Amino acid sequence: MKFHNFLILFVFIFGLISCSEKKEKISLIKEDNLEMQMIDAYNEGLKEFNRGDIFFAAKKFNEVELLYPQSVWAPRSNLMAAYGYYSQLYFADAINELERFVSKYKNHPDIDYAYYLLAVSHYNQIVDEKKDLGEIVKAKSYFTLLVKEYPNTDFAEDAKYKLELIHEILAYKELYIANYYLDKEKWIPAMNRYKKIVNQYDTTIFIEEALYRLVELNYKLGLLDEAKKYTVLLGYNYRSSQWYEKSYKIINEKYKKPVISKDLKNQKSLLKKIKDLFE
Repeated sequence: MKFHNFLILFVFIFGLISCSEKKEKISLIKEDNLEMQMIDAYNEGLKEFNRGDIFFAAKKFNEVELLYPQSVWAPRSNLMAAYGYYSQLYFADAINELERFVSKYKNHPDIDYAYYLLAVSHYNQIVDEKKDLGEIVKAKSYFTLLVKEYPNTDFAEDAKYKLELIHEILAYKELYIANYYLDKEKWIPAMNRYKKIVNQYDTTIFIEEALYRLVELNYKLGLLDEAKKYTVLLGYNYRSSQWYEKSYKIINEKYKKPVISKDLKNQKSLLKKIKDLFE
C-alpha cells in the first residue's frame, strides 16, 4: 500500500516536471512563430496593397504592429497602412493611422512625411469654407509645423504653396462674412472683418476690396481721417486698381476719371507695337 502511494506520488511529480519542461518548449516555439507571423503578415499586407485591397492590407500591417511593437517593422507598417488609406482617398482612416504614428514614433526618420500626409489628408477634405473651418485650421496647423520644423525638405516647399492657398480661402471667408454684415447695415462687425483681412491676409487677392470697404465705411461713419488713411494705403500699393479709383471718388466728390487724349492713345499703341517686336 505504501509502495502504491509512493508510486502515485512519483508519477505525479514526474508529470509536473515534464509539463514544466514542455511549457518552456512551447513558449520558445511560440516566439519563433511570432516572428514568422510578423514577416508573413507584412508580406501579405504588401501583396494586398499592390492588388488594391487596402482594407485587408491595412489589417495585415496592423497585425505586424501587434506582433512586434518594438521592431523596426512596426512604424513602417503603421505608415504603410496610413498611405494605403490615403492613396484610396479614405482620409479619415489615414488621419487615424497618422495621428497614432506621430504620437508613438516621434523620433522616426519619416516623421516629416507622416506630418505631410496628415496635412494633405485634412487639406483634401476642405469642402465648404463658408460653413466649416475645421479641416482648414488643422491643415494650416500641420503645414505651418512642416515649414517651421522641417524647412529644408520638399514637403516644406509644397506646404508653403498650400499655405498660400489656405490664406486665400480664409480671406475669402472673412470677406463673405463682412459683406453679409455690410448688406445688413451692421457697420462695426463688417469693419472688424475687413480689418482682419488687411492685418492677416494682406498678400491675398481680397486685400484691395477690403481696403475699399474700409474707406467706404469710415466715410459713412464720419471718420474722414481713417477713410483717407485707407485711401492712401490703397493708392500706394494698388494705384491702378479699380478699388482705388472708387475710393478716391468717395474722398474727392469732384473727382473725374482722366480722359486719355487721342495723341496719348496713339503713343501707347506705338509703344505696344515696339514692345511686341521684342517678344
